[in-house]
Amino acid sequence: MNMRKTIISMSILLGIQALAVSAPASAATSAPAAAVTQQHAVPVTIRHVVIGEGAPKIIVPTTASTADEVLAQARAIGSNPAVDIIEYRIDYLNFDTDAAQVAALGKQVLAAANGKPLILTFRTKSEGGSKEITDKEYGDLYLALIKAHFIDILDVEMFRQPSVVREVVDAAHAAGIKVVMSSHDFRKTPSTEEIVSRLRKQDKMGADILKIAVMPHNVADVLKLLTATEQIRDRYSRKPLLTMSMGGLGAVSRFSGQVFGSDLTFGMIGEASAPGQVDAKALRQVLDTINGAVSGK
Repeated sequence: MNMRKTIISMSILLGIQALAVSAPASAATSAPAAAVTQQHAVPVTIRHVVIGEGAPKIIVPTTASTADEVLAQARAIGSNPAVDIIEYRIDYLNFDTDAAQVAALGKQVLAAANGKPLILTFRTKSEGGSKEITDKEYGDLYLALIKAHFIDILDVEMFRQPSVVREVVDAAHAAGIKVVMSSHDFRKTPSTEEIVSRLRKQDKMGADILKIAVMPHNVADVLKLLTATEQIRDRYSRKPLLTMSMGGLGAVSRFSGQVFGSDLTFGMIGEASAPGQVDAKALRQVLDTINGAVSGK
């Protein structure tokens, strides 16, 4: 109960900090802030982006189905200073399983992204994506795209066939590609213990970045996600985390990562790829405000 009250209080304070961004400075308080001990990720640098240091890094995905539309989105993402990383969502493409076409477009997306790191993702329908795909097709497609040498980070779903996951993770690492291993539940929020268990399993399976996204039905569900994030960071892993509670109710989790231990978050420019995503510019303003408060800058 004390942990729950603490998290509720911190979430309220985060909201107050965000609202106070334009408020004039007040007089100095009579007492200094208490010293804070907080675990941080071991930073991972990809291109010029340092993940696990400072404010959470913002990812914006492509959501279009045609090459021309994807490139237009990539240029908008690449030119937006609020965005750190582009996600190339190939499950949205109308040629999503043609590795040669996907790779050719991916190289153009990378060029249009203005030096931002590229995450490649085929989000399967069972995990909230737009297409069905067999585990063999999933593995074969990823293995072919790894050989095309344009991917910085590869999203690998942890619940694909174990042998496929192992082969893809090994191939990605051999090619110098970081792996974000992912789990998504668009129906509910598992228990805190289950969220922790999944993230710890991802760590053991060779992930470089641990990811989970869940759907809340009430405030308690959001607290489960935030509590699990804090536990992973404090007790189990110093790898970068990407955790989120989806929908409007879970939006606080997209803002509060630096406090609870999540090092990345998703924003949007135009169309969202998941419920509860926030405009990248507005998201950056809040993240920078919280970073200033947390770091004392």
